[in-house]
Amino acid sequence: MTAMMKAAVFVEKGRIALVDKPIPDVGPNDALVRITTTTICGTDVHILKGEYPVAPGLTVGHEPVGVIEKLGSAVQGYQEGQRVIAGAICPNFNSYAAQDGYPSQDGSYLAARGLCGCHGYKATAGWRFGNLIDGTQAEYVLVPDAQANLAPIPDGLTDEQVLMCPDIMSTGFKGAENANIKIGDTVVVLAQGPIGLCATAGARLLGATTIIAVDGNDHRLGIARKMGADVTLNFRNVDVVDEVMKLTGGKGADSSIEALGTQATFAQAMKVLKPGGTLSSLGVYSEDLSIPLAQFAAGLGDHTIRTALCPGGKERMRRLMNVIAAQRLDLGVLVTHQRKLDEIVEAYDLFAHQRDGVLKIAIKP
Repeated sequence: MTAMMKAAVFVEKGRIALVDKPIPDVGPNDALVRITTTTICGTDVHILKGEYPVAPGLTVGHEPVGVIEKLGSAVQGYQEGQRVIAGAICPNFNSYAAQDGYPSQDGSYLAARGLCGCHGYKATAGWRFGNLIDGTQAEYVLVPDAQANLAPIPDGLTDEQVLMCPDIMSTGFKGAENANIKIGDTVVVLAQGPIGLCATAGARLLGATTIIAVDGNDHRLGIARKMGADVTLNFRNVDVVDEVMKLTGGKGADSSIEALGTQATFAQAMKVLKPGGTLSSLGVYSEDLSIPLAQFAAGLGDHTIRTALCPGGKERMRRLMNVIAAQRLDLGVLVTHQRKLDEIVEAYDLFAHQRDGVLKIAIKP
């Protein structure tokens, strides 16, 4: 009989359920990883709400921490029983998109199924787990192109310490990297959820000296100060744009990072910028956006708007875990709750409704 596992799958809009699915077979370039810890992401909530489409029956989740159960015949340099993570983004690094510097947009593996042109470029296709292939909220996950995407966990680091690396830390840092931050810059980070908090930390590591964190939750703003924010603004109490202009002497911020994905935060991120500033967008948007005309200077303000899907691959993961191992940053504090995989439906309800001070939930099979 086929061996089975438990997996959380998307059923229909508003419904994710725990079901039994076959444990995947391992191809020559794959690795089967037994999940020891995973988590729920804001993007998973977009899937649950029907705001981001995935196929019914797909296992959701894209943040794996685990142990190699079985290796494909072509995968070298790893051992069964080894603790590993894999990025939420797991491209084929032989592709045109990856070699062009955009591995997150690699859809080359879809070409044989007629779902992508022969060139292999497809927006967001580097994000496979819980998007185009079965994801990580399960007892096992199959990691494709494993030699390029598996990263060994350094000795001494716990699951909770590295749980943010596959997506949240990588995405937040990418937001800071895309913001063109220079030493001495002023940066505004709008929304201090887990990704915004990591963007705040990334801005500090890149040399910004005035980091303004914006949120409507004082508890999160307190954590933002621990992550490196110099100033915190609760948008429920102050006019954020006016405050930023006061703090910058009317110049505006050098960069802004939008980490929520709404029209309101996108517009604020544009309004706080100086002429020539950079807006780094990390939000997952579910409707069309409009750009505030005056602050966009009718298109003549030398502004830069950059979007991002976080980088993947083992080298990205290695670097992020180095930051954790060197004690430059403690992201274990973002893991506020733990649940068993059997409790995944209740965990989604908790996370989607942001109750009980939740930031991230460690899900353990």
